[in-house]
Amino acid sequence: MHGYRADTAFDGERVISGGALVLVEGSQILGVEAGSAAAPAGCEVTHLPGTTLLPGLIDTHVHLCGDSSPAALDQFLELSANELDAIITSALQIQLAAGVTSVRDLGDYEWAVVERRRRGVDEEPTIVAAGPPITSEQGHCWSMGGAASGEQELRQAVRDRADRGADIVKIMTSGGAMTVGTDVLACQFTLDELRAVVDEAHAVGLAVTAHAHALPAVEQCVSAGVDGIEHCSCLTATGMEIPPALAERLAAAGTLVCPTLGNAPGTEPPPRVKVILERLGLTLEHRLAHVERLYRAGVTLVSGADSGISPGKPHGTLPEAVIELPACGVPTDVALASTTSLAAKACGIADRTGRLRAGMDADLLIVDGDPLREITALRGVRTVVSRGREVDLTG
Repeated sequence: MHGYRADTAFDGERVISGGALVLVEGSQILGVEAGSAAAPAGCEVTHLPGTTLLPGLIDTHVHLCGDSSPAALDQFLELSANELDAIITSALQIQLAAGVTSVRDLGDYEWAVVERRRRGVDEEPTIVAAGPPITSEQGHCWSMGGAASGEQELRQAVRDRADRGADIVKIMTSGGAMTVGTDVLACQFTLDELRAVVDEAHAVGLAVTAHAHALPAVEQCVSAGVDGIEHCSCLTATGMEIPPALAERLAAAGTLVCPTLGNAPGTEPPPRVKVILERLGLTLEHRLAHVERLYRAGVTLVSGADSGISPGKPHGTLPEAVIELPACGVPTDVALASTTSLAAKACGIADRTGRLRAGMDADLLIVDGDPLREITALRGVRTVVSRGREVDLTG
């Protein structure tokens, strides 16, 4: 048994008054004691004064096959299996060093991440994997191998994911900035096709999360009953616009929205993204204001950084995505929940992680300072524990 104590604690939903002592045995949390409760006799305790203890972070939108280079999403066909596996290994190590103990991979190449998750490496973060995203012929991220068309082919694509052991279905309902030849303002499927995907996925017990930039694509997603929306940019030819009635429908449906905020400090958007931003006249301030409208309407936000797709979105960027939420009017405790308890719900692992609670996986993060007072404290990682194993942060 080992104990971890901090002067401030956040259990994934709320503050624990006076800090907490978390007792760990094996891979699980044995108990959580508030305040200055004494540890059991013989239990060694790690206590770092001036720190905050919280559940390990969960990045709900990563691409572990991406090496964060300018060609991250264009080079898959040139990589050997060993090279791809090395990229995944590096990505997972970087995520852990940032305090991320669980990741949801929403687009791999040829099932590489699904197979990696199947191997179950104990020293790595918990992986939730979608496999290749379902997309249209030559659609966004077609090079990952998930293109399909027509209702029957799309239903089969869902069944293939269930058969291969995917944890969730990811579908590209609009074009994307990182794929040449696709249109971020246009839908890639009909409403009936999207409904077929949702219907088939729910029939086999899988949730569906949808990449959607275009406003019509977001409207399709709500009508089709997807479980989550990635980006949810609501792009039109004149910028980001979400009709109040649509925001209310999103909130009422309980659709979980990952706005994929966060960029590595000091980086510029990739050239393709920059062209779109300039064409539509979009700035970071516009994006933050859009996310604030979603939050004010009652939409549940979860945090994911779209990690690995470019130099501006490297692995380990999740804290930056969370740090931007208070600028969207999101209270700090809700921002922290977006990457712990709410993120665990989005990933389908809320019974295992995302909370400081007895019986949960011992996924812990200790940071300098108090992120409840100053959210940037998330950058000050001191200790990371992943399923009971303390991560070596010296490498």
